Amino acid sequence: QVQLVESGGGLVQAGGSLRLSCAHSGGLFNINTMGWYRQAPGKQRDLVASITNTGSSNYADSVKGRFTISRDNAKNTVYLQMTSLKPEDTAVYYCNLVAAHLDWGQGTQVTVSS
Repeated sequence: QVQLVESGGGLVQAGGSLRLSCAHSGGLFNINTMGWYRQAPGKQRDLVASITNTGSSNYADSVKGRFTISRDNAKNTVYLQMTSLKPEDTAVYYCNLVAAHLDWGQGTQVTVSS
């Protein structure tokens, strides 16, 4: 069964940090490029970071230098370390494959206060 479970979100002041986790069911998720996405109220869901199965990463310009994506295939988990958070980072964060989205998880809410 395909499953994605995001966690680690919360309320943080601007400048703070959070570490998000994405627990998945292995298989396809371990051998393909994974991504972290976010969706703010009234906006589309955007890809903010991705990581290949060999560990190469890419970032949206808006988060470059502040966010770090990593993965631990032995634990079936993908992480997103977020630092220097800004109010505009406020959104629900999701993880999924990049090439072809499978069923979305419930996401984890990140709220950054000014």
